[in-house]
Amino acid sequence: MVVSKRIAILGATGSVGSSTLDLVEADRDAFHVVAVTAASNVDKLAQIARRTGAKRAVIADPALKAALETALEGSDCSAEAGEAALCDVARDADLVMGAIVGTAGLRPVMAALEAGVTVGLANKESLVSAGELMMGAAKRAGATILPVDSEHNAIFQCLGDGHCDHVERLILTASGGPFRTLSAAEMAVKTPAQAVAHPNWSMGAKISVDSATMMNKGLELIEAHHLFGLPSQQIDIVVHPQSVVHSCVEYKDGSILAQMGPSDMRVPIAHCLAWPGRMETRIERLDLPTIARLDFEAPDPVRFPALRLAREALEAGGSAAARMNAANEVAVAAFLDHRIGFADIAATVEAVMADGDNALPGSIEELLEVDARARALAAERVGRVAA
Repeated sequence: MVVSKRIAILGATGSVGSSTLDLVEADRDAFHVVAVTAASNVDKLAQIARRTGAKRAVIADPALKAALETALEGSDCSAEAGEAALCDVARDADLVMGAIVGTAGLRPVMAALEAGVTVGLANKESLVSAGELMMGAAKRAGATILPVDSEHNAIFQCLGDGHCDHVERLILTASGGPFRTLSAAEMAVKTPAQAVAHPNWSMGAKISVDSATMMNKGLELIEAHHLFGLPSQQIDIVVHPQSVVHSCVEYKDGSILAQMGPSDMRVPIAHCLAWPGRMETRIERLDLPTIARLDFEAPDPVRFPALRLAREALEAGGSAAARMNAANEVAVAAFLDHRIGFADIAATVEAVMADGDNALPGSIEELLEVDARARALAAERVGRVAA
């Protein structure tokens, strides 16, 4: 008899949440969605809850609870709201898909880990800002973190036994984003619409801008350090515009193992959903003769200063990565709102990183205080630039 996994999808209305739903709804015998959450999209969340048969739906904004209750009338799903409810549903599942964007996902993911729940982690910011805290919580509770990002999932698959004892280095591949071949001057005048037009992947606006600045690869550098325990000097970044090789592991004997697959987030999500097994998918397969060639090149930290800033944050330790991430979230939001230019994103991050106490936060509460101070500094700088 097949025992279905009880799944809670945090951020069910986003791109990762939608891809997760596509997979679990295709195999209702293997997966049972018990809870779904969203930030503010009441109608879509209610539709998902009804469609999947989830018993709990949580809207992050408490002011929208009444609207969610109305949207769920006549169903067996309870409407809940607020951070406490998000944390509660994260504790009550076999597998949590952590797909809430930004630091809003910190507490729910931590709640799941502290409860010993397996977490499919699609939220880069959780490990970037609170890597030491989260990895420590997972170890104490015996929780498993399954990386959903295609790059970290590729490394996870290439490691096989999950250990890095014989690893020389990890190689994160980067598409280079929509501005890969442009000069700094050409990038400086690009619009939000141009920045979110990723050549290979279909993603949300924030992560698409992070790809354009290559901050996403900087965040992944820090995330890889926490997931796999290797220092900065053993983690490299290589630009690979086709996005076919998702990352590689080089071993001490000179062997390099690479994971390949289509540019479809359902591939790493499926791996996490079925782990430690595999599941069938309806995803289009790679056609290597059609692809014909694979190109690789070194990244340019001058044109893409976010790469340099992220490595500096990793090597500095303490709160540097948390402050960098907070400033980046504020700056990206301001860029998407047409308040600052593309080049101002990295400039804002660098200014905030240079201004602040670098003490390592000892709790999520302390971390959120650091995050709030960094956001205030970033917002102040954005205001000056916008004026």
